Amino acid sequence: MIVTYTLADFAEARNALEAEGRRRVVFVATMGALHEGHRSLIRSAHRRGDAVVISVFVNPLQFGPGEDYARYPRPLSDDLDVCDAEGVDLVLVPTVAELYPAGRQVSVSAGTMGSVLEGASRPGHFDGVLTIVLKLLHLVRPQVALFGQKDAQQVACVQRMVTDLNLDVEVVSEPTVREADGLALSSRNIFLTPAERAMACSLAAALEKAATADTVAAARIAADEVLDRVQFEPAFELDYAVMVNPTTFAEIPDDHTGPALFVVAAKVGTTRLIDNMPLHLAAVISESVELTA
Repeated sequence: MIVTYTLADFAEARNALEAEGRRRVVFVATMGALHEGHRSLIRSAHRRGDAVVISVFVNPLQFGPGEDYARYPRPLSDDLDVCDAEGVDLVLVPTVAELYPAGRQVSVSAGTMGSVLEGASRPGHFDGVLTIVLKLLHLVRPQVALFGQKDAQQVACVQRMVTDLNLDVEVVSEPTVREADGLALSSRNIFLTPAERAMACSLAAALEKAATADTVAAARIAADEVLDRVQFEPAFELDYAVMVNPTTFAEIPDDHTGPALFVVAAKVGTTRLIDNMPLHLAAVISESVELTA
């Protein structure tokens, strides 16, 4: 495994992969604090290509004022051990100064999709995400880029950017990896106390209940039955729990049928968590009964 800390060294190592004939590069962008969800992405990357490239970079552009940029976990030595154990070929660990030169002015706008839900709660978040993803795609030049489904709105924004800017890369969303209690794996889970973790699990439980429904109304009722149990807890602050079109992230109408995505977000203690669950909603069938004498 080669670990690079400058863009010049990374470019040399990336070119060496191509010179070796390893031309199908699969890329996983991370902010470090690697967990089993990241391991799952790396394993999928090995199945999809002949070279695996990982970036470890806590991106300041996607954190707003008062968010947890300063305290975001940065266990780099552990992260590199994970990459080595999983057979990663090349790791990029750049500094902020390397990726964002002094006087930087240009960034990417996530548009309408980036202004709702997470974008509304965290203004500018997806602009920061797309700016760093575009930079990394330009530097890494992968054929495939893998992202976790837990960050579904992020994945949708990246896919939209790839389409709109005619980028030559396949963006693949991999299933969310969950812990034994159902909580979606996240680097931020370490901040939860045992009591907060129990409350946080209500997000996944609500989604699981909603997934058993086949109409918009039934899914909402099922989710509310779970969330109502924790919504008045002082440490639990629900931001949103809505059903959206999985491609546009526009909220779906009550008569929607077909694929949908139930997305939730909440602040539990000092930790913001997000989760989602794909749904398939059926048409509501109205039957009339004719009574005969």
